[in-house]
Amino acid sequence: MSTKKNIAIIMGGFSSEYKISLKSGNVVYETLDSTKYNGYRIHIFKDKWVYVDANNNEFPVNKDDFSVRVANRVIFFDCVFNAIHGSPGEDGFMQGYFELLNIPHTSCGMYQAALTFNKRDCLSVLKPYGIKTAASFYLNLGDAINEKDIIDKVGLPCFVKANKAGSSFGITKVHKKDDLKDAIDIAFKEDDEIIIESFLDGIEVSVGVITYKGDTKVLPITEIVSENDFFDYDAKYLGKSQEITPARLNKEQEEKVNILAEKIYEVLKMKGFSRSEFIFKDGDPHLLEINTVPGLTKESILPQQAAAAGISLAALFDNAIEEALKQI
Repeated sequence: MSTKKNIAIIMGGFSSEYKISLKSGNVVYETLDSTKYNGYRIHIFKDKWVYVDANNNEFPVNKDDFSVRVANRVIFFDCVFNAIHGSPGEDGFMQGYFELLNIPHTSCGMYQAALTFNKRDCLSVLKPYGIKTAASFYLNLGDAINEKDIIDKVGLPCFVKANKAGSSFGITKVHKKDDLKDAIDIAFKEDDEIIIESFLDGIEVSVGVITYKGDTKVLPITEIVSENDFFDYDAKYLGKSQEITPARLNKEQEEKVNILAEKIYEVLKMKGFSRSEFIFKDGDPHLLEINTVPGLTKESILPQQAAAAGISLAALFDNAIEEALKQI
């Protein structure tokens, strides 16, 4: 009788990020220690939840208990490895579903996922803890748009972002008032809520924080130097940026952002992976956003940071599963 654990690696999702998620999920599938785990690729889309076998045959997932029937055998899962970026993997829906079914999963809790996915709400919750952020202006679909009020509040250039989207979808850097309306339209294509933020001119860094062997661990910091006007989709995924790990920070900057990233993780009672983005302004790190299902492809930032800390991809993924299994 095999003692190997059955691990469902969920990937895909409902958002513009599904292709990146499939890449991340496949990296997890290929990297998992096959002496300890049986990995199963589970594609989650609006119109189907299926297990995809090695020959790309698809078997439907029973949503009542998250099991899969293959031939005459029903497969149940010991743990779920969450590799869905965006909805429904990063916004609390899958977390709530697995928590109701009592199946351990590698991501943070339902509330933490929902909160961090909503940039506006997350920044508001963290403000009382002294976390600095850019000046911001909120718009909901259907609100009257007063360009002068927006620019008076956030200045130019500014960033217009979808409130609940990742991977730089629905984000525009606006340099002049005439371009504001188009940028707002682009953001509303991704979400019915948007956030407009002042441009912070400084060093941009990404800080991975994970639970590693039972403790909160801050990984080596990555500095983001985009060839484009900002760290947009092309910069992130098409190689149009330099990601320098460890970041070229002085000791004081490094210490400040490390303490802050760890504080945010602890304050929000996070678990699993997280990657927080900051920009230094006047010597202080300002929080941009938090990702709770960061990219796990070989080019992705968090795996680069883990490697710099001496943690291999296999060890990173193994640890995520071991930590999740402690939840039982």
